[in-house]
Amino acid sequence: MNENLSRIQHGKHHDPFDWLGWHPLPGGQWALRTFMPAAEAVEVVGHGEMTRLEGTDCFEIELPSPTDPAAHPPLRWQDKQSGDWHDAICPYTFAPQLGELDLYLLQQGRHHHAWKILGSHPTQVEGVDGVQFAVWAPAVQRVSVIGDFNGWDGRRHCMRSRGSSGVWEIFIPGLQPGLAYKYEILNRRDQIVRKTDPYAQQMFMRPETTSCIPADAPYVWEDDAWIDARSRFDWQHQPVSVYELHPGSWRRHPDGGFYNWTELADALIPYITDLNYTHIELLPVAEHPLDESWGYQVSGYYAPTARYGSADDFRLFVDACHQAGIGVLLDWVPAHFPKDDFALARFTGEPLYEHADPRRGEHQDWGTLIFDFGRNEVKNFLLSNALYWIEEFHIDGLRVDAVASMLYLDYSRKAGEWLPNQYGGRENIEAIAFLREMNTVVHGYFPGVLTIAEESTAWPAVSRPVEIGGLGFSMKWNMGWMNDNLSYIQHNPVHRKYHHNLLTFSQVYAYSENFVLPLSHDEVVHMKHSMLDKMPGDYWQAFANLRLFYAWQYAHPGKKLLFMGCEFGQWSEWNVGRELDWALVSFPAHDSIRHLLRDLNQLYRQQPALYQYDFDWRGFQWIDCHDSDQSVLSLIRQGDRPEDSILVLLNFTPIPRHQYRIGVPASGHYRELLNTDSEYYGGSNCGNEGEIPVQAHPWMGFEHSIEVTLPPLAALFLQAR
Repeated sequence: MNENLSRIQHGKHHDPFDWLGWHPLPGGQWALRTFMPAAEAVEVVGHGEMTRLEGTDCFEIELPSPTDPAAHPPLRWQDKQSGDWHDAICPYTFAPQLGELDLYLLQQGRHHHAWKILGSHPTQVEGVDGVQFAVWAPAVQRVSVIGDFNGWDGRRHCMRSRGSSGVWEIFIPGLQPGLAYKYEILNRRDQIVRKTDPYAQQMFMRPETTSCIPADAPYVWEDDAWIDARSRFDWQHQPVSVYELHPGSWRRHPDGGFYNWTELADALIPYITDLNYTHIELLPVAEHPLDESWGYQVSGYYAPTARYGSADDFRLFVDACHQAGIGVLLDWVPAHFPKDDFALARFTGEPLYEHADPRRGEHQDWGTLIFDFGRNEVKNFLLSNALYWIEEFHIDGLRVDAVASMLYLDYSRKAGEWLPNQYGGRENIEAIAFLREMNTVVHGYFPGVLTIAEESTAWPAVSRPVEIGGLGFSMKWNMGWMNDNLSYIQHNPVHRKYHHNLLTFSQVYAYSENFVLPLSHDEVVHMKHSMLDKMPGDYWQAFANLRLFYAWQYAHPGKKLLFMGCEFGQWSEWNVGRELDWALVSFPAHDSIRHLLRDLNQLYRQQPALYQYDFDWRGFQWIDCHDSDQSVLSLIRQGDRPEDSILVLLNFTPIPRHQYRIGVPASGHYRELLNTDSEYYGGSNCGNEGEIPVQAHPWMGFEHSIEVTLPPLAALFLQAR
């Protein structure tokens, strides 16, 4: 047995295309060779039986010229065990399918559509139907595609090496969408590892860990009007109000089963439309092995999770949202990935996607691995993935998780547990460059698409353009506002006057970034209590405090975000294993919270003063921020037109305050646009009936003033008429 035969027989040939397939022989004839371990006999249709090479599962036939060496003659083979005959075409008769430019761009980290060439793709090559596979796995001896179609035998479909690119590819005739597959890798240490496809666009339902050949029929979108309008979306000066949800626990079937995307669309879209939200934000929907990770430990970056249906089912969901006028944001996780041995971790049996040094390559707190952002192919994997969700699924924005952990090399590490950068600093230079490039690329391809950073430190210019030194995000979560204000509202009202600065401090930095005010899933888990359960006081006061707090979020500059269940005052913390406590909606006190949020969203969307200058000091003015003794705030939100200005008064105590005087910028009369103490919202119905006359009484630096009644634990929105 010659060396080529031996290496092929034992699955150790680095590139079996060098010997299998068509090869010229002396005298003008050609040899056609194939390797079929399950075959008792093989014949070439129309040319006769192939010869088994002694001691091997390789078969060969000599064919005279002028047989076309580019042809792919049909084969018939007899199964050793069953004796049945099957049709096949030798995969080794096909030329390379990936172009040199593709390989070059991958190596440079600039192939923005890498998912179109890597992974598995049903296609037709030279008139033959099959599936094209390609994977990046450098510095290994052999890579094979394995599945039911070849008995999971890694010798059967060994891939072609594309040299220094580290890419391996093969076209396998006859395969169909829906089949399971993995890659089998023989590394340089003679270890065999079996891995799911990093670029797989479909995975099987957990606990399965196999990739699935995706469907080849393109989805027909019907959201052209939305996509066209999105390209001109002036998000800085338009309302953005986001309902954050986990699709697996918003609703469940009575038996605990998940809603699929179609069922979720049917139930969710009318609900969101009624509440007047502009967008929904989905917790990560990329494939992940553990429900309890909420989707944040991703194992299949290009595969919408099978929990809720197929990739096209997800497209249908997004399409339906767009046709209903609802934007769809997606939580995206480039900061880390899990250690599951079937996925990205030690992909070739050695670190590949992660940094090899655990001081840079591992999050000790989370038990996850960190991408090696300095490696072009890894950076390309993530850049392409960001574009993939937007291009393939029409996603309107990416909320990037755990950005702070990417920016700092010493994030959550003690001295000696981290490595400084080349300048001796703590900044992760490669990750910073990646984030800047990601934002530049996304905004370059898709104007109007949002990128939003969850960044919890004082890193400067997160939401400023790359060209002036920023990270390039559209917006940033305002974690300072969230922490300060949640801390404040949890104090007993009698003590709030001592913590008044927690309400006002955010104005010191409110316009340093384009901020989102997040009341997210992270604030209603891990013994932090639900939003309603955070509120002090008796039953009535707890609901009143919650109404007041939501009104304060809408009065404060910044886009809005609220997690599911908070809109009707769920008492219990969010539990990923079951649906929300929907029975509470039948109680008026809880449903009234939902009514309030519906009206707050409507007011926010209808009144330019509440959104035109969310990121600009021109949109906000204190009337009085110093009344700590009475725990009262008064302010003005303003837009382009002075007549659109809205006065907001907030009373953070349960004491009604009558004849409370504030200065006002306009003459005439004011009227209530919204009062959170209305009986419609479950309040005491204390407030101001009819018009409130403006008096020529200078006050607080204004030439005019009004006297109003401030309801207990309530907010008033007033406008001049």
